[in-house]
Amino acid sequence: MDSVTQFALGAAVTAAAMGARTRAGRAVLWGGVVATLPDLDVLIDHGDAVQNMIRHRAESHALFWLTLAAPLLAFGIAALHRERHLFRRWWWALWLALVTHPLLDAMTIYGTRLLLPFDDRALGTGSLFVIDPLYTLPLLVGAGVFLATRGGARGRRWNAAGLVLSTLYAAWSLVAQQQALTVADRSLRAQGIVAEQVLATPAPLQTVLWRLLATTPQDLYEAHWSPFDGDAALEWTRASRGVEYYEALRGTPAVDGLADQSHGCWKMWRDGDRVLMADVRMGMEPRYVFTFAVGEVHSPVQPLARTELRRARMELGPGLTWLWARMWGARMPPPR
Repeated sequence: MDSVTQFALGAAVTAAAMGARTRAGRAVLWGGVVATLPDLDVLIDHGDAVQNMIRHRAESHALFWLTLAAPLLAFGIAALHRERHLFRRWWWALWLALVTHPLLDAMTIYGTRLLLPFDDRALGTGSLFVIDPLYTLPLLVGAGVFLATRGGARGRRWNAAGLVLSTLYAAWSLVAQQQALTVADRSLRAQGIVAEQVLATPAPLQTVLWRLLATTPQDLYEAHWSPFDGDAALEWTRASRGVEYYEALRGTPAVDGLADQSHGCWKMWRDGDRVLMADVRMGMEPRYVFTFAVGEVHSPVQPLARTELRRARMELGPGLTWLWARMWGARMPPPR
């Protein structure tokens, strides 16, 4: 999730754990700061654009390593504020601030390696978009009232309410996702499309409109669904996955790594003298957030010595206009 959300969540859980035992500003500030620490791994250059993507949300997001870090941070903060008698309470509060960060990240589709060093799989439910104001706002309000009341009883109640509301919203996203998947499966069967896998992820900023993605060995299919669509049939668009480029470049670290990170949800195509590969879980046809140049067109196709990240996003204004209308059931194609 975005840094504002992670700060707000860390501040809220630390405020709830510390209560009136320390200054409200101290609990909110340290909780927010500590909760954002795992994302500092973006400053590490792994020497390759694909590796930089894959190794984000890796060791710094592993529950095991964060659990080991919590008492060290708690000892330092308790000593700094001469609150050694609250060491165990700080330990508990900061552990919550740390581990809720990757647990929330794991509700997005990116992939979070929660189980390192025991398991290197990138996990993600994909039920929340990386920025969702409806999840973040209750946390900000609750922590804000806690701070304004200096950790008083009223502030603690508001903070707890914010945590409950945000948690219920996250749970709702899982329910809505399952409904979207049910609709997608029914539609694919009706149209005779035999998919290897089917994904449902929320369109940006909400959990009403869902992007549906289905992959076959040769093609990928994309559609959008809102509960306000009524009985209208899904309109799937088809795009080639560029399997010929995958076969030419498979076995290279970049292509194999991206195929593994995306759990097989990739697409490859030619752009000039470059072969591009995208993780199609994030973005929308034909623009994907993580698109990389991984090869160059020769005879045969050759891998690039160093991959290149190519971001492609739709314009904000037309995108938001389409999103708002499509959420409420308007049958209109997304801007391309």
